Amino acid sequence: MNNKTYMIHTLGCQMNIADSEHIAGLLEAQGYQKATDQQIHDKDVDLVVMNTCAVRQNATERMYGTLGQWHRYKLKNPQMQIAVGGCMAQKDKDLILKKAPWVDAIFGTHTIDQLPQLLNSARETHQSQTSIQEALSVFPSDLPIKRGQKASAWVSISMGCNNTCTFCIVPAVRGRERDRSEEDVLQEIRRVVQNGAKEVTLLGQNVNSYGYSTGNRHAFAHLLHECGTIDGLERVRFTSPHPAAFTDDVIETMAATPNIMHQLHMPLQSGSDRILRAMHRSYRTKRYMDILHKVREAMPDACITTDIIVGFPGETEEDFQDTLNIVQQARFTSAYIFEYSPRPGTVAATMEQVPSDILTDRFNRLLAVQEKITEEEMHRFLGKTVEVLVSAVGGRKDQETHRVTGRERGGLLVHITIPEGQTMPRVGQFVRCTITQSGSHYLISDPSQLESDNEHCVYQLSDTSWE
Repeated sequence: MNNKTYMIHTLGCQMNIADSEHIAGLLEAQGYQKATDQQIHDKDVDLVVMNTCAVRQNATERMYGTLGQWHRYKLKNPQMQIAVGGCMAQKDKDLILKKAPWVDAIFGTHTIDQLPQLLNSARETHQSQTSIQEALSVFPSDLPIKRGQKASAWVSISMGCNNTCTFCIVPAVRGRERDRSEEDVLQEIRRVVQNGAKEVTLLGQNVNSYGYSTGNRHAFAHLLHECGTIDGLERVRFTSPHPAAFTDDVIETMAATPNIMHQLHMPLQSGSDRILRAMHRSYRTKRYMDILHKVREAMPDACITTDIIVGFPGETEEDFQDTLNIVQQARFTSAYIFEYSPRPGTVAATMEQVPSDILTDRFNRLLAVQEKITEEEMHRFLGKTVEVLVSAVGGRKDQETHRVTGRERGGLLVHITIPEGQTMPRVGQFVRCTITQSGSHYLISDPSQLESDNEHCVYQLSDTSWE
């Protein structure tokens, strides 16, 4: 039996995080053991795996910088193996081999299942092994899994993307969209709930185009409805929907199904219709704002977040002002704002680029506007009672502050100070608490900040927990 240790370093999106859980499951099925924090600190690890992202340039730079560090560790321990997977491996296998010839195995987004074989071959031949396929043959969801959390779980409903956004490399590295069957998805959800999960997040590059390949434009709403029938499933989230495929029945199902959270992360990308057209985004700002209006009309408490790219090729100051205006109207709870990063192999990389100083200036201006809105939106929670699913407890800082951490129903992070004399909740338990302070991107519940005990309640809603 293999007693080797492993560590996985994940870059990128939730899809990559979910893939890393399957990589861990594959390795543990082969007898590998997850390295302890001390082993990682001492660089005493037999296998290090990097699951890479190709969406932005900084992720690429981090990948090569980290591989350089790992090379130094391998020089001291020649038996250590290094593997690179994910989107950059799918896109730039030959470049990785050229820049980092010490890598033992390279596997793409469609060949996760082949990692153990690649490692064995590399060990026997003392040569780098690669496996890249253009199309998906095995859904990662069919592979063994070692989930990173016990109270919450990622569940993929589809892989790949059929859109042609000019800035995005994802279709090239993830392939065409392929849906899992509804029953496969629901069976996986039932399994994770049986194993103690209280919350699932449905994943897909465009979750609301689920079912389109078979002509069923209402398949995603039906899937959400079926999630509402699963006993023990307390919370359901999903990411990310595409505005062009967003149907009213999804909003109706979200509002009518108690365990579907009133949380929506829907990428805007730009507030300029001219830029959206150049991006090949198949919607315009009116369509986007109409969806937000319908969501808030059906669910006034909805927390809505977004992605925005600043400095897309050809963006003028007028285009940027359009984005500022939409952000001020939309009042997102928060926004992930990115400076445009040209990705080789995309159409936008060949367009005339916005000068870096202008790009950075616009990024800072938009960020300042959104940060003020976020601060105001977070401030609205003061005095409200929220339900939090505890996700972290027991760290040194937690013990010092007598705090636990989790997310409320809208997905906002909440730090809860448990009053003296009360038992600390455990991961997987629900706590109701009154918000006493709002930070830039988190909320705090601390009974010592209230004038009287009657203003505050902290109590556990469930006995289910994980030791």
